[in-house]
Amino acid sequence: MLETLSRIVQAVSTASDLDEAARIIVRRVKEAMGVNMCSVFLTDESAGQYVLMATDGLAPSAVGQVRLAQGEGLVGFVGEHQEPLNVPDAPVHPRFRFVPGVGEEGFRAFLGVPIIHRGQVMGVLIAQRTEATAFSENESSFLVTIAAQLAGVINHAAMDGSVGKLLEEGTREARFLPGIPGASGVVVGTIAVVFPQATLESVPNRPVTDVATESEAFRSAVARAQEELQSGGAQLSAKLPAEEQALFDAYVMLAGSESLVSNTVQRIEAGNWAPGALRDTIAEHAAVFEQMEDPYLRARAEDIRAIGRHILVRLQPDRHAARAYPHRCVLLGEEISVAEIAAVPAERLAGIVCTGGSALSHTAILARGLGVPAVMGLGELSVGPLDGREVAVDGYQGRVYIQPSASLRDEYRRLAAEETALNKGLEALRELPAETPDGARVALYINGGLLADIPAALEAGAEGVGLYRTEFAFMARESFPGEDELYRTYRKALILFAPRPVTMRTLDVGGDKPLPYFKVEEANPFLGWRGIRVTTDHPEILLTQFRAMLRANVGLGNLRILLPMVSKMEEVDRAAGLLDRAHRELLEEGWSSTKPLLGVMIETPASVYQIAALVRRVDFFSIGTNDLTQYLLVVDRNNALVAGLFDSLHPAVLRAIDQVVEEAHHWGKSVSVCGEMAGDPTAALMLLGMGVEGLSMSGPDLPRVKQVIRTFSQAHARQLVDQILLLEDANEVRVLLTDALDRAGLGGLVRAGQ
Repeated sequence: MLETLSRIVQAVSTASDLDEAARIIVRRVKEAMGVNMCSVFLTDESAGQYVLMATDGLAPSAVGQVRLAQGEGLVGFVGEHQEPLNVPDAPVHPRFRFVPGVGEEGFRAFLGVPIIHRGQVMGVLIAQRTEATAFSENESSFLVTIAAQLAGVINHAAMDGSVGKLLEEGTREARFLPGIPGASGVVVGTIAVVFPQATLESVPNRPVTDVATESEAFRSAVARAQEELQSGGAQLSAKLPAEEQALFDAYVMLAGSESLVSNTVQRIEAGNWAPGALRDTIAEHAAVFEQMEDPYLRARAEDIRAIGRHILVRLQPDRHAARAYPHRCVLLGEEISVAEIAAVPAERLAGIVCTGGSALSHTAILARGLGVPAVMGLGELSVGPLDGREVAVDGYQGRVYIQPSASLRDEYRRLAAEETALNKGLEALRELPAETPDGARVALYINGGLLADIPAALEAGAEGVGLYRTEFAFMARESFPGEDELYRTYRKALILFAPRPVTMRTLDVGGDKPLPYFKVEEANPFLGWRGIRVTTDHPEILLTQFRAMLRANVGLGNLRILLPMVSKMEEVDRAAGLLDRAHRELLEEGWSSTKPLLGVMIETPASVYQIAALVRRVDFFSIGTNDLTQYLLVVDRNNALVAGLFDSLHPAVLRAIDQVVEEAHHWGKSVSVCGEMAGDPTAALMLLGMGVEGLSMSGPDLPRVKQVIRTFSQAHARQLVDQILLLEDANEVRVLLTDALDRAGLGGLVRAGQ
């Protein structure tokens, strides 16, 4: 069964669109199960119906015409109950609905299973026989497994189909691709697709300006790929058996085969650039092998793809640096790296859209820091056809409009202008304190880690650095930095902000932040060796950091040190001991060292329940709401499958924060928040009510948060918190806070327009 399943899924995954995918499904499933009819109905959410998309056994004319309400017939029953339905004689079932003229009169036995993707019923897959006998348990299990395996593939094809409809003239008015809000703001711009160097499937189509040059570039890439394969085979000839060595010869032959080269050149001559032409040729060749019955020959499809990737890499080195980006560039890709963002001239970068990721992926955080709107988590999507298309991005609602209509384009440009005007008005708050009408002060800091962040932060009116990410100095190198290098970096940051406080977090690597020269292979890195666990296991690293920090603080006195990912007291004690040692050593060496305030990040559930023990060891607390949310909700914030479950306004997270603040204040310790919640005006209103003394955020968020604090009294905010802590749903919390902002005339801080 596994072999059959694999072949069906593989065949469907190569379909060019949703219609072809549906046709392949019904034909292959009918053959595999030996039934008289197989059909697939897909959900039309806008109409509240199931639509017959493909059939092998009913009248072909019924495709697209037969529509059943979502609660109608046996198909509706399966979708409604979200479980299989196996009946020996369908016409006698009370929910049976006869559709005349489609040829279903002779079918008796009915087996239907829901097609579910991430909790959503995408359709129903059914098989029928003329005999009035129930399907066996094995047959039912097979169809259930097929539906589960195909759900993602169908979703991918459906997404691509929705993109195609968005590109059709006259159907664009209010259609959009839904995603996750990543960074607030709206923009109308032009898409520039970012695709991984060796991923053929993500290569976009682009027109050819010079066919001869493009063809020659492709032939040169093939030649270089062949030379490297031959060279690799020669170098390993002494170590490889003859059979494996022959693989190199086979790859060389395949790479330069007449069909591969000539078909690609023909596609270039037809108008597509070399990478796009290569992509289509490789897909065509691989599909031939995938349809073969022999498993060995079928596996050769991957060899074809490997050769394609090898050639693709040789096509690209001279292209990346010379790429011209559109004036208002919206980067679009599965994941977009810092390097890819940095490649776009700053004045041209207008927005970011990712098919993967979440609101707390590093791409989204970087977008917020840059002040450009971002939408994440669009889902599986072939982005190639979108390169060069006009787009409207709504970072507030998480919507992406491809080729928006003139009216929609004008509306978003108006909203963007209003947002610019709002931001202009907020500039007047720069020199004013973040103080409530009833006299409560909240310190507004910025999160940073690069010296380049500092001028913009000072311009925004930051009162210091609430989270200085020291790992940046480690990640931008090929080896661990020395004490003197770290001293120079830290000294510059402390001088630029003096006398304002700078809270430096000790090295926090692991999880989603590996060092290229200090890699650790872990099955679950987020629950593994990261943060303070790494540095206390390597005291030489932490001691070097402490010495550099204390030296940098001499004569300034604005340093504060923060320990990340604490879960037990032993970690704090060991780190504090190393800090004492660094202080003593520097005094002995003649430095006028002073011990700074030492704090702990509250970002593990364990630390939430150990405040009474921590207050005896540290001077302040900083709540890292990103990781705290992740661990309390057991949600990997970078995993698109569960990104929708990540919500810092979840009641469990809010109660944990309130408990930490209350207990810390009982012992006379201050609490700040340095997670993404701090820069969200809605969440900041709630944190104000909880009594948080400091908020640390991206520079562009600071004026909006200051406006909230200067508008609401702390007493009013506390009343809202008392209501919030009684709620059981994050959406209810969000509505309550948003309504409060609206009533105060601050709705424009959290959505497009005023």
